[in-house]
Amino acid sequence: MAEVLVLVDHVDGTVRKTTSELLTIARRLGEPSAVFIGSGFDAAKDTLARFGAEKVYRVEGPEVTQYLVVPQAELLARLVEEKSPAAVLVSSSTEGKEVAARLAIKTGSGLITDAVDVQAADGGVQTTQSVFAGSYTVEATVTRGTPVIAVKPNSATPEEAQAAAADEAVDFTPSDAAKGATITDTKPKAASGRPELTEAAIVVSGGRGTGGDFSPVEAFADALGAAVGASRAAVDAGWYPHSSQVGQTGKQVSPQLYVACGISGAIQHRAGMQTSKTIIAVNKDNEAPIFELVDFGVVGDLFNVLPQATDAVEAAKG
Repeated sequence: MAEVLVLVDHVDGTVRKTTSELLTIARRLGEPSAVFIGSGFDAAKDTLARFGAEKVYRVEGPEVTQYLVVPQAELLARLVEEKSPAAVLVSSSTEGKEVAARLAIKTGSGLITDAVDVQAADGGVQTTQSVFAGSYTVEATVTRGTPVIAVKPNSATPEEAQAAAADEAVDFTPSDAAKGATITDTKPKAASGRPELTEAAIVVSGGRGTGGDFSPVEAFADALGAAVGASRAAVDAGWYPHSSQVGQTGKQVSPQLYVACGISGAIQHRAGMQTSKTIIAVNKDNEAPIFELVDFGVVGDLFNVLPQATDAVEAAKG
């Protein structure tokens, strides 16, 4: 059974949920092999083993991590040449897509980004993509080289499958060309107690209808254990940070549940969330475009609706 390489997304050994999803997908295609770059492998190994990584190709040391994405692409290109994997899977984040693009060029392979489903088919790999700002879904297959696939978060439910996660240290030194951009400083993101926006199973977003008061949005999100997002209008007005913007010029999310509060539904926002599994909108304008997209809609003032919904969720928790 051919290997499937999975680039591990982690912070000092704390493995993100996206990697568990990719390992689950990799088992459909072959034998999962994780590629771990950076520090904290001892902390990560148990998680990688629990979700099915048979091997872990490990590279540690500042000579790789102190530079931007090029060393990662070079390492993956070397592993593709040596191991001839059935596919390479990365998270469809900003960094992940750049790594995937560089890898595809280095290996002369086909590239698929923003895949929302990946399956084995006829000895190859069949993907489903969300394209044109989520307006269409397309089935695509790589026809040349090793399939390089960037998968959107929340495209699979992580499933545990205990494996060995055999540690295989790789002696790797990036080329001089890969050292053109050096990371000079990093700062941890301020803890909010909420899940990461792009990884969250539930997202509650606020827009122009909040008038700048996100307190009912945040209270409802906290009751659900959800991340908080914002529309471009809310971000441009200075009501919420850009890091929380959902949309074509912000972050693209695909949670199990998306709740849009006081958001009209402009195409820019829809492009970032319309692949969500279930969509609910709360808006006092019954002709708002967002209602064309939703599974459930509530016509009403979010300042009346959300507190009642929050109380009902808390009561159900009992």
